[in-house]
Amino acid sequence: MADTAAPPQVAAPAGPGINPLARKLNKILETRLDNDKRLEMKAQVADAFIAKFQLTPDEMNLLRGTKDEPITEDFFKALGRVKQIHDDVKILLRTNQQRAGLEIMEQMALLQETSYERLYRWTQNECRTLTQESCDISPVLAQAMEALQDRPVLYKYTLDEFGTARRSAVVRGFIDALTRGGLGGTPRPIEMHSHDPLRYVGDMLAWLHQATASEKEHLEAMLKLVTIQGVEENIQEVVGHITEGVCRPLKVRIEQVIVAEPGAVLLYKISNLLKFYHHTISGIVGNSAATLLTTIEEMHLLSKKIFFNSLSLHASKLMDKVELPPPDLGPSSALNQTLNLLREVLASHDSSVVPLDARQADFVQVLSCVLDPLLQMCTMSASNLGTADMATFMVNSLYMMKTTLALFEFTDKRLEMLQFQIEAHLDTLINEQASYVLTRAGLSYIYNSVQQHKPEQGPLSNLPSLDSVSLKVAMAQFDRYLSAPDSLLMSQLNFLLSATVKEQIIKQSTELVCRAYSEIYAAVMDPSNKYKDPETILHRSPHQVQALLS
Repeated sequence: MADTAAPPQVAAPAGPGINPLARKLNKILETRLDNDKRLEMKAQVADAFIAKFQLTPDEMNLLRGTKDEPITEDFFKALGRVKQIHDDVKILLRTNQQRAGLEIMEQMALLQETSYERLYRWTQNECRTLTQESCDISPVLAQAMEALQDRPVLYKYTLDEFGTARRSAVVRGFIDALTRGGLGGTPRPIEMHSHDPLRYVGDMLAWLHQATASEKEHLEAMLKLVTIQGVEENIQEVVGHITEGVCRPLKVRIEQVIVAEPGAVLLYKISNLLKFYHHTISGIVGNSAATLLTTIEEMHLLSKKIFFNSLSLHASKLMDKVELPPPDLGPSSALNQTLNLLREVLASHDSSVVPLDARQADFVQVLSCVLDPLLQMCTMSASNLGTADMATFMVNSLYMMKTTLALFEFTDKRLEMLQFQIEAHLDTLINEQASYVLTRAGLSYIYNSVQQHKPEQGPLSNLPSLDSVSLKVAMAQFDRYLSAPDSLLMSQLNFLLSATVKEQIIKQSTELVCRAYSEIYAAVMDPSNKYKDPETILHRSPHQVQALLS
């Protein structure tokens, strides 16, 4: 086989006498090299253009995909490329390549719509599967919501789909918790405790509180990558829709408990429990779960209304049959029963976790509803007693009310009012005890005569039973009292429940006795009353008497 001919060698120019054929060949070769470089450069530009403004076949397949293909991380990368190309192609519109730019823009727009439609269908199907009580939000679903935020309509439809799926899951979970309990029977069905109204209502509300918080967490996980404004409002709106489904079964059951009237104390505890959960749930989801919060508020108001009706009924029964005070002038059985009821109500009120201002408003209403009829009953009960007996009975009754209220908050005004009434009756007992002592110590008639004596009546010693002999006899009787002051105590004082009150009455009545003796002493020592040797009649000065009695 013959050897391949070697390429022609063109001699380098050798000066002015160069071969014309060689010069022509050199020129042809230079032109060919320039064309090759231009073609190579055009190829590079075309490759760069395609890389920047076109998707790869794999990316196209990812975006168009089949109905059953799952959405993966690569899908979002490809979707991001489409959006980027759509934005970048605007540069072409400002050059002489407008036609190419418009074609690419239209192509990318169509591809975007196809991609979003596929993403929406996948997300919709994903949401429809979230019907179990426990709900796991996948990272891909969160990415899908981030992508769909660019299509507000599809974004809203997806949230609606999620809300519908979760609503049915929550309703089913609530009914299961009521009737079937947890897996393996733990916890036990809530309706197993329907005989215990407070626990029954508390367990239902606790379940709903936990479910509401969980649903909010699910939505926060699903929308954590979304950056548009109003995400919090979206979450609250969907939570409101989800929780709306449980309102009817919840309301029916709580109404049954309340209308059965389990007693004033339990009604009050249930009312406080409802108020607490209303406050707590609204703290989690704001006022978005409007229907659920409205249902809880309605039940709170119903339980509160029936509670106050129960108290009013109790109060009216007190007035229907007023008992006579017991022989020992202590609190009546009706008073003790009512104070026990009030104590239980106030104790549950103190332990409630309702906000302070709401508790204070309730407290004022409770006290008015119970104390006012109670005071009226005590007054009617004591109306036929003697002065000292009535005052003793009222002091004991008021003292019991005061000691009951003193254990609780928000009672300062009522305690002041009760103390004022106690002091009014104490004044009566102090005067009665002083009068009792003066009468039995022989000074009552003398003291009254001294107080009523006028100068125009003449000397005091000339009046009947006020001569020196009569006064000496009275002073001998008074001396016996001074030697044993405790012997002259009204029997009613021994019935007083408070030792402090009893001591106060004895002390202040003794001061009145000393004051009366001082007036008698001053009158006897007064020369105008013409007592002969008054020191022999009253041989003790007021100061000495006071020292003996103190």
